[in-house]
Amino acid sequence: QPQASGGGLVQPGGSLTLSCVGSRFSLSYYGVAWFRQAPGKEREGVSCIYGGSTYYLDSVKGRFTISRDIAKNSINLQMNNLKPEDTAVYYCAVVQAGLCSTLDTYGVELWGKGTQVTVSS
Repeated sequence: QPQASGGGLVQPGGSLTLSCVGSRFSLSYYGVAWFRQAPGKEREGVSCIYGGSTYYLDSVKGRFTISRDIAKNSINLQMNNLKPEDTAVYYCAVVQAGLCSTLDTYGVELWGKGTQVTVSS
């Protein structure tokens, strides 16, 4: 099960970096996505990476960057210029490579535990 970390409380306009680590398998061979779920809302795909391709939810384009750290076997999500509407529990997940671009929960094969991100002044 991939492990997510790096959440916390940050002011609007601030930054956070989330990390998803594969403890028992290499993430390099899989599509890995970040999803988020705010209270009372459905879980939505935020970003996904597979090979050299990356995909983003429209509302985070230009603010979030997903990347792979092969040495640490991790997938990172750098989040800049955070907004209150980014507040949610963020989950990383292993996804079917062919469905990475859809950012849909349908493609998830393995969920990781979430990490809370709160954007508030």
